[in-house]
Amino acid sequence: MQLARRVKALTPSSTLAITAKAKELKAEGYDVIGLGAGEPDFNTPQHIIQAAVQSMNDGHTKYTPSAGLPALKKEIANKFAKDQGIKYDLNEIIVTNGAKHALYTLFQVLLDEGDEVIIPTPYWVSYPEQVKLAGGNPIYVEGKENNQFKITPEQLSSVISEKTKAMIINSPSNPTGMLYTAEELKAIGEICIAHGVLIISDEIYEKLVYGEHKHVSIAELSPQLKEQTIIINGVSKSHSMTGWRIGYAAGNKAIIQAMTNLASHSTSNPTTTAQYGSIAAYAGSQDMLNDMRDAFEQRLNTIFDKITAIPGFTCVKPQGAFYLFPNVSKACEITGYSDVDAFSQALLEEAMVAVIPGSGFGAPNNIRLSYATSLDLLEKAVERIHQFVESKRN
Repeated sequence: MQLARRVKALTPSSTLAITAKAKELKAEGYDVIGLGAGEPDFNTPQHIIQAAVQSMNDGHTKYTPSAGLPALKKEIANKFAKDQGIKYDLNEIIVTNGAKHALYTLFQVLLDEGDEVIIPTPYWVSYPEQVKLAGGNPIYVEGKENNQFKITPEQLSSVISEKTKAMIINSPSNPTGMLYTAEELKAIGEICIAHGVLIISDEIYEKLVYGEHKHVSIAELSPQLKEQTIIINGVSKSHSMTGWRIGYAAGNKAIIQAMTNLASHSTSNPTTTAQYGSIAAYAGSQDMLNDMRDAFEQRLNTIFDKITAIPGFTCVKPQGAFYLFPNVSKACEITGYSDVDAFSQALLEEAMVAVIPGSGFGAPNNIRLSYATSLDLLEKAVERIHQFVESKRN
């Protein structure tokens, strides 16, 4: 049996693979601390759970429209109006089975064979694979570490071609946690408008921003940029609902309609119960968002100096999300490992700490550490990594 060429070329998700290996070792009785998972360690707020249970008791267990419940789309539209000051009609919004599904569906309706999508590096692991599955070609632009892993307008201009269909912005970023400023976004947006390049703005971490930094959506900067942008978002990170699988896309109604048509033949609709829970997530109190954000910020501020104190580690302090992305190339040198992948494997097998090697994000000199776990475990993990490096120094 021959598999299709499109899946033979797929690279498995490094984040899910490492997380699965860590869980396997834990099940065997090993004291593994997992810093790989990209999900909050808090339970979903109780009022959301109660709303979902009530929806089932009320008989809401059947199909919904393929683009999602109108009541949920209305709450999403209200969220955009409140947070970004931008207006979306309900036919400009589609609810999907997670933000990942929103991206996948978007690429499927957008790309023809050979179309190009510009992807800044470091990137979230699924961007290039989803582009390739849709027949497109990922075009990588390096966000340099000395520029906070962000690309410049000059870099963007240099890679645009007649085949360029879209570019991706992820701010705050997974894996770096960095944010684009309004000025940076405007400069990038002007280039996209001039060349007719669609902007795909992944804003899934928008509620997790620290200190004096502020999340800005490129779509809020001008009517032209709103028209040129598809926003991808969801409740997974903001409301600790990763397993509920509710995301959404907002933008040009022709694109949203095409996504809806495709969803009608692939998934039918997002899970009904999860949609009712998501209505409660947006309609109810948002106080728990601040509580979770404050906890993440405390963890970041507690462990950041300890991470940078590890021999061979350098790190740009993140401004959002819940990841650290240290450069460990010098740590590999002083410990005798050939590359970061081997270093990460040894950390898991010998120090019992699971991290994600940066090769999966297009940054082979780095590792990603999630601080979406308890402060006690974080401090233990960092101490283990420090001891591991010290014990291996040549």
